[in-house]
Amino acid sequence: MSLRLIAFRSNRPSLLSRGAHYSTSAAAAEVLNEIQRRRQEALRAGGEQRIAKQHEKGKLTARERLDLLMDAGTFIEYDMLAEHRCTDFGMAEQRPPGDGVVTGHGLVYGRQVYAFSQDFNVFGGSLSGANARKICKIMDQAMLVGAPVVGLNDSGGARIQEGVESLAGYADIFQRNVLASGVIPQISVIMGPCAGGAVYSPALTDFIFMVRETSHMFITGPEVVKSVTNEDVTQEQLGGATTHTSVSGVAHAAFENDLEALLKLREFLNYLPLSNQAPNPVRHNTDPVNRPVPLLNNVVPFDSTKAYNMLDIIRALVDHREFFEIHADYAKNIVVGLGRMDGRTVGLVGNQPSVASGCLDIAASVKGARFVRFCDAFGIPLVTLVDVPGFLPGTNQEYGGIIRHGAKLLFAYGEATVPKVTVITRKAYGGAYDVMSSKHLRGDTNYAWPTAEVAVMGSKGAVRIIFRGGSSSEAERNEADYVRKFANPMPAAVRGFVDDVIEPSTTRWRICRDLELLSTKKLSNPWKKHANMPL
Repeated sequence: MSLRLIAFRSNRPSLLSRGAHYSTSAAAAEVLNEIQRRRQEALRAGGEQRIAKQHEKGKLTARERLDLLMDAGTFIEYDMLAEHRCTDFGMAEQRPPGDGVVTGHGLVYGRQVYAFSQDFNVFGGSLSGANARKICKIMDQAMLVGAPVVGLNDSGGARIQEGVESLAGYADIFQRNVLASGVIPQISVIMGPCAGGAVYSPALTDFIFMVRETSHMFITGPEVVKSVTNEDVTQEQLGGATTHTSVSGVAHAAFENDLEALLKLREFLNYLPLSNQAPNPVRHNTDPVNRPVPLLNNVVPFDSTKAYNMLDIIRALVDHREFFEIHADYAKNIVVGLGRMDGRTVGLVGNQPSVASGCLDIAASVKGARFVRFCDAFGIPLVTLVDVPGFLPGTNQEYGGIIRHGAKLLFAYGEATVPKVTVITRKAYGGAYDVMSSKHLRGDTNYAWPTAEVAVMGSKGAVRIIFRGGSSSEAERNEADYVRKFANPMPAAVRGFVDDVIEPSTTRWRICRDLELLSTKKLSNPWKKHANMPL
């Protein structure tokens, strides 16, 4: 056979090749139809009946939550068609696409955010191996690009049918929580049940928000508690939003419903840098930096035993009086939260004189330390407002380990390398003076108001120790002498422990000016594998 004939035959379309072409086209169309069918099934996860039941409980679906969280039309989903691999206990016949969690990324106020949303309508949102792999994928990618991760939790826990594979999935997620800590912000929102081992992923994240009445977190449920300890307790009492925001301190804020929680989450994300390498976000500011705040000249009572509200000072200082308070219902004797000054995000910490006189106790120390370390990890400057008479005395505090827990706050401030501006508004007594971002803990700028009292202790206690056995008239005279010599800002000012004694109404201008100056600050700690803080 000639080469010319072979070439002719090879270029001529045969009936067989035409048939193959038609067959391939039909197969492709069939695949596309199947993909489209599965996508529609994923979008209606659980079916209309379960979606309606979710709405009856006052809860949104997994996809509705993501639609509210992200800017309109920006969410890009990953692994919509993923399925579990379990074949035991009849699971081979139940393979819904997506497998009970929606994952992907989108924009919040134009900035990148990764998120996963557990779908209670599919296997109760239980975690499977496939489910965990989807979550791990977006966490890995978030760390690569430097963007926050948000977890919307609504799950019955581990998928029992998968046994150890489900447990392995949790451990994979936990490991990524640990590796991402201090690298990208991690926020958990509990929007349904979260029980057993599942609670430890949120516990490893930076912040936990909850929804009142519909969300619960606990290691073991009421039935197990009853069988082991014979205690009768409801889900809400054991692990509801009120319990965890005001008693245990596990959660940082609680909201009335899914809608409010997601809108507040958007607002909160707007304060945060995208990662530990990203710049501190700066928003256009129309609140004048040099705005005088005459309210501050009279906010501190002349009588040092009278209380006032530190939140009045904080809101007067920040841009447009906007302050996102963290842990508002827990350890109320200290206030922490995020605000802006001249458009820059700042972390604010202040003792609260209207609760326990602003004393530091175990809960306040842990609350403050956790917040200070978060701000330091992500380059957020710290503004500290001090009115602290000392650490709270008593056997409960001593037996509970106030020495160790109080040292956490001391450690956090001493370790922090971000810009630190401190204002002493009234009392700064004893060791608590040192702890609250003093000049000795590498405070950058430390101010005192004329009402400040920097001393080892209050005048009455000091006189009782120094002049034991004196008459009441002598005690009064000695007390006045002690106040004149020590219970004022001058001893600290002449030693350079405060940089200036300022008029309170100028505080906002002073802080904004200092933060601008310190925006180029560079400070690092000695190399170490990691510190051994007093946990």
